[in-house]
Order: sequence, then structure tokens, then C-alpha cells
Amino acid sequence: MNQRERWHRLLEMVAVEGQLDIESTARELGVSTATVRRDFDELATQQLVTRTRGGVVVTNVSYDLPLRYKAVRQASEKQRIAAAAVALIPPGSTVGLNGGTTTTEVGRALALRTDPNGQMTANTVVTNALNIAHELIVRPHIRVVLTGGTARPQSYELVGRIAETMLASVALDVVVLGVDAIDHQHGASAHNDGEAAVNHVMVTSAARTIVVADASKLGRRSFNRICPLGNIDTLITDRAADPEQVSLVEQAGVKVVQV
Repeated sequence: MNQRERWHRLLEMVAVEGQLDIESTARELGVSTATVRRDFDELATQQLVTRTRGGVVVTNVSYDLPLRYKAVRQASEKQRIAAAAVALIPPGSTVGLNGGTTTTEVGRALALRTDPNGQMTANTVVTNALNIAHELIVRPHIRVVLTGGTARPQSYELVGRIAETMLASVALDVVVLGVDAIDHQHGASAHNDGEAAVNHVMVTSAARTIVVADASKLGRRSFNRICPLGNIDTLITDRAADPEQVSLVEQAGVKVVQV
């Protein structure tokens, strides 16, 4: 386990447990107490945890991990989900992408897509994600439209009134939406209220909504609702998804694709 994977695991553990001590954490990860102590110090320096005498305790940030620490979660599943989403996007369409690791993979897959003759297919991408815009802007066949707004360092997303106003003024053929949670009663939701508000406007501006979410997001709720299931046309997830949760989503009229 390298340092990045170890930090990712530590942040997940402290988010669940609320606090960690050096000795038991070292045993759990199979590393030395000195390694855990250094990791705790580094995470505390980045204000991702609060250091205590014998370990660390949770901070609010731990429940909304920065994008760079989320990137290793279910990477292969997210790439398969992204490929399935791009297969549903017609060439030449205007596509909305919010921020997140799965939608970042969608952007990458969209940029690499070719037609039967091997030519790159053109699309317009409207996004509030700085990292997605940064990757796609060098692709001459992809027209990139960035929303503007206030940047969130955890997700690289632009939020606030400027982003919402811009999105309300455009027409999207399809929005591919990454979410923190999706539930058959609560619908799609997000941890952050600013992101949820922007995502809601994206959905209302789009003719079709595709939600991309790995199995860990199904059957969960986050505080800030983005939209009910009635606003979602397709959910793309992986084959590890709970069959009961998949069935409940399908009963609400959402087409579920598992890859």
C-alpha cells in the first residue's frame, strides 16, 4: 500500500469511526506506528483531520474528501460506467458535466471517442468542473463552455449564483451527473449545498439526465437533494449494485444499466 492509498484508507476510516489511535490503526493497515504517526501529522497539516495526543479525530472535511483522494475508489468500475454513458451520447450534442471522479472519466472517454472512420467525434461540453475543462480544452474537437462561479477546492467545481444563472440560460441535450448518493425515495443528492444547487439547475436545463454512480452510492442519502428520480432518465452503475436497490430505482421509472 503506497502513501496515497494509505491516506485514502485513513480518511475513510476516520470518517466512519470518528477517531483513530496510532496503535490500532497501525495494526489495521499492517504498517509501523512511526508510519501512521507521520501520516496523521501530514493529514492534520492539510486540515483533513484534527490531531490529538494519541491519534486523530474527524473533521467536517473528512466527510467531503478532496477529489484527489477520491480518485482511487472503484477506478475500473468508473471507467466502465463512463464508457457506457458516452455510448448514450449522440455525436454533436451539447453535454453537461458536473464535477467528480466518474464524470471526469466521462469527459476523458468523450474526448477519445471516434466514429467508424476513425475520426474524433465533436461535442460541446458545458461544465462547472475546472479539472474537466482543463483536460478537455486541449481537444480541438471538443468545444468547452465553463460556467464561472466560486471555486470549491475539495471538488474543483464552480458553484454559486453566477454558475446557476449561466446554466439556467443554456439548453443541454443531455447532462451526465455524478452524485454522492441516490435513493429510490430521496432521489439524487450531494454532500455540499452549493454543488447540489448547481446540479439541480443542470438537470432542469437538460432534455435528458444520465446519473453515473458506482454501487457504493445506491441506497444512500446525502443532506442536499439534487432532484427526484422522476427527473432521471438513466442510471449507470456497476454490477456490484444491490439488486433490491436496483429494482426500487427501476420501479420509479428509471432505466438502470449495469456494467
